[in-house]
This record gives sequence, C-alpha cells and structure tokens, in this order.
Amino acid sequence: MFRKLSQFISNVKGELKKCSWPWESDPKVKGFKKFRELWGSTLVVLVAMVLLGAYVAFFDYVMAQVVNWTIVHLS
Repeated sequence: MFRKLSQFISNVKGELKKCSWPWESDPKVKGFKKFRELWGSTLVVLVAMVLLGAYVAFFDYVMAQVVNWTIVHLS
C-alpha cells in the first residue's frame, strides 16, 4: 500500500513538472512581478464575477417588480 502511494506521489510530481505555470520562470524576478499573469487573470475573474452578479441582481429586481405589478393590478 505504501509503495503504491509513493509511486502515485512521484507520478503526480512528474506530471506537475510538465505543466505550464502562470508565473515568471526567471529566478531574478521577485515579489508581485513574478505573479503578474496570475494577478491579471485573477483580476479578470473578479471583475467578471461582479459584473455578472450585478446583471443577475438587476434582472432579478426587474422580474420581481413585474411579478409584483402583475399580482397587484390583475387580481
């Protein structure tokens, strides 16, 4: 069992070395500059989430008002 676990972990490490990671590979680059692409991608995702949330909230508000008006005026 431990041999299989060890082999699995070594296989995972081998596969992760093949991956392309979203940060600078130059060892001279330090700090936040190293993660520039990662920060940019994260910012894009956060902005998209805020915009989508605002769209859904607005559409929900409009639909609630339409349903409320329909109930009040047609009953």
